[in-house]
Amino acid sequence: MNKEMQVRRRIASIYNKREDNFASLRDYNDYLEDVEDIIFNLVQGIDVAETEAKIKAYNEENYEQILASRARKAVEISTALQQEQGFTETREAIEQGPSGAYAPAVAGMLMQQPTRQPEPIGHSLLNGGAAEDPEAQRIREERAAIAGGWSIDCCHRRDLTEAFSSLWVN
Repeated sequence: MNKEMQVRRRIASIYNKREDNFASLRDYNDYLEDVEDIIFNLVQGIDVAETEAKIKAYNEENYEQILASRARKAVEISTALQQEQGFTETREAIEQGPSGAYAPAVAGMLMQQPTRQPEPIGHSLLNGGAAEDPEAQRIREERAAIAGGWSIDCCHRRDLTEAFSSLWVN
């Protein structure tokens, strides 16, 4: 059972299309059936090398769409968590701080860009070894950050909470 769960998680992170990605319900159901066939083959040990090759080819062909789907899912989860916890503040409200409250001197520092993450191994092989233009690389990095669950608003909120918590003593 544990092996099946691991395989399902791995395959779901790659084959992550939704019904709205397809023209018809029939196409979507065929896609889901293919995904289940892949999972079954891997769990049961049937044609593992061929199945892994199929997964690798799909991953390379649909890399951008996979990242976009992961980013969309991360945004949906983040939004749901914020609504559940009552965080409805906008970015502007976070930057301005509470009305009438002391604005910390480090507020300008909150807008600094995050440190650059190391490039994954084999990244340059994704587009045949060709150099990527800076705009496409920036978009890819933003999508990857969102897919990983990172958001600048999380940093803003945490920094402001820490800064103002030392000012208000109960």
